[in-house]
Amino acid sequence: MLKTRILTALVLLPLVLAALFLLPHMGWVAFVALVCGLGAWEWSRLCGVHGWRAGVLPLFVAAGIAGLAPAAVPLIDAPWWPVVLATVLFWLIAAPAWLRWRWPLTRTLARGLPIGFLLLLGAGLSLVALRGHLGPVGVLAVFAVAWIADTAAYFSGKAFGRHKLAPAISPGKTWEGVAGAAIAVALYAAALSWHFDFSWWRCLVAALALMVISIVGDLLESLFKRQAGLKDSSALLPGHGGVLDRIDSLIALMPLALPLIYWLL
Repeated sequence: MLKTRILTALVLLPLVLAALFLLPHMGWVAFVALVCGLGAWEWSRLCGVHGWRAGVLPLFVAAGIAGLAPAAVPLIDAPWWPVVLATVLFWLIAAPAWLRWRWPLTRTLARGLPIGFLLLLGAGLSLVALRGHLGPVGVLAVFAVAWIADTAAYFSGKAFGRHKLAPAISPGKTWEGVAGAAIAVALYAAALSWHFDFSWWRCLVAALALMVISIVGDLLESLFKRQAGLKDSSALLPGHGGVLDRIDSLIALMPLALPLIYWLL
C-alpha cells in the first residue's frame, strides 16, 4: 500500500505542478473543471446516487466552471462572485453546524446534490481566480497552508495526542494535533510576512483562518463518508482513495482565501 501511495504521488505531483505552471489560462480552467468534475462524481456517490445519474452533477460542475470563468479577471470584476460568497458563508456558518448536529446528507434537499454543486463550483472558480490574481507561486503558497497544517497535525497528534477532536467523525484527530498545526502555520505566516513584506498580524490571522476552515472541510468529508459507509470517496487514486480525499481541505480553503488575499494585499 505504501509503495502504491508513493508511486501515485510521484505521478500526481508533477502533473498538478505542470498544469499550474505551464497551462495557459483556459487550459488551467479546463484542468480545474476536470478535477472538480471528478470530485462531483464522488460526491454523487456520497449522496447515494449511482449509475448514469452519478454523471449529472459532474457535468453541471465542470460546465459551470468552464462557463463562468472564461476570463482571467480579479474577483471584484467577475460576475460569479456571489457563488464564492455563498460558498464562504456555507463553510463559516453551515459546515460547523453540520458537524455539530451531523445531519444526514442524503436527507437534505435533492439528496445533497445542490450542496455539492455549490461547494465544488465555488472552489473551482476560486482556484481559477487565485491563479489569475497571484500566479502559480501564489496558489502554491495558499495550498501550503493546508499541507503544513495537515503534516504538523499528524506528527504532533502522534506524539502528544490525548484529547480527541471529533471522535464520532474522525477518531484519529486530536486537539494536540490542532495545536501543532496552529504553531506550524503561525511560523509559516511569519515567514510569508517577512518575505513579502505583509502586515505580520494580518498574515497570521489569514493563515490561521485558512487552517481552521481546512480542518472543517476535512471533518465534513469524513462525516459524509462515515454516513455513506465508505472508507474512501472512491478508488480513483491508488493508495490515496479518491479525489475528494485529497482535496477536501482545499475545497473549503480556496473560497475563503480569495477575500482574505484581497484583505491582506
